Amino acid sequence: MIDYKKLVKIITENESFLLSTHVNPDADAIGSEIAFYNILNQLGKEVRISNHSAMPYNLQFLDPDNKIEKYDKEKHDDLFNNSDVIVALDFNKADRLVSMQEAFEKSTTLKICIDHHQDAGNAFDHHFVGTDYSATGHIIYDFIKHTNIVKLNSEIANPIYAAIMTDTGSFRFDRTNSELHRIIADLLEYDVDPVKIYGNIYDENKLNKLMIFGRALNSLKVIGNGKISYMLITQKDFEEVNAIESDTDNIVEYSLAVENVVLGMLFIEHKDGFKVSLRSKGNIPVNKLAKEFNGGGHTNAAGVRMHDSRLEEMLPKILKRAEFYINNHLRE
Repeated sequence: MIDYKKLVKIITENESFLLSTHVNPDADAIGSEIAFYNILNQLGKEVRISNHSAMPYNLQFLDPDNKIEKYDKEKHDDLFNNSDVIVALDFNKADRLVSMQEAFEKSTTLKICIDHHQDAGNAFDHHFVGTDYSATGHIIYDFIKHTNIVKLNSEIANPIYAAIMTDTGSFRFDRTNSELHRIIADLLEYDVDPVKIYGNIYDENKLNKLMIFGRALNSLKVIGNGKISYMLITQKDFEEVNAIESDTDNIVEYSLAVENVVLGMLFIEHKDGFKVSLRSKGNIPVNKLAKEFNGGGHTNAAGVRMHDSRLEEMLPKILKRAEFYINNHLRE
């Protein structure tokens, strides 16, 4: 059980807060930031949000007042030292802050983590983590309900709904249960429009996003006796269709759409390295595979990000470990 009383105490005893989330934020990351901002704002606290990445265009509707600021060293480094509390939402390791990591690690400000991922790092003074939760937004909802710290309203309910909806794969992943549907029913009482939220996130794609999606699907390969699939997006792909990394959100889910595949991967080449998103079906813990390459995540959704490494050198090594891993796991 998360110690919500401690979180209330931290909020009550402090006045200024800096919120942030991971590189290339998804709807859970953005939704959690906006929801937590609105909680603190209701309480009369001074709040700022600074992120490494620019706001994804399909999530802008969650922040109509532009509360989220893109990190600028000259404008924002003082916040890391002068705020009373730094709140990390939807991530648990400092390197996920990328350009902000140095300022974060040098700061002596109280640091707290609110997250639902496994294998939390040691960069925080307090962890408010629940790996059984469907999303970080789910934790924020639970926090409100357990403490009554503020009254739930439309400004908080809408970003929480977006967070939960997306991180459950539109309510199809294994943490979608009766309790979660009761939470959704409660959120719908606060002017949440599921059709509008889904449409904004998934049905307003720029052409570049669909074109990079096509490149990924065209690269799809199946290995490991039909149990493993993977896709590859190179820097050349990004340049030729004028896409950015945030345009690749959710593409990895299609790696599991192939019959008999139980482990899917999406490799994305960066100028200074690469990242791999991993997904699995059933009880296959891809977070353990990710951990072999200093990554992490959940049982069925994990990731690896490697800097100063060449994708063409590491890809065959990762595929080899994936085949070894899956073959041994399936025999257990």
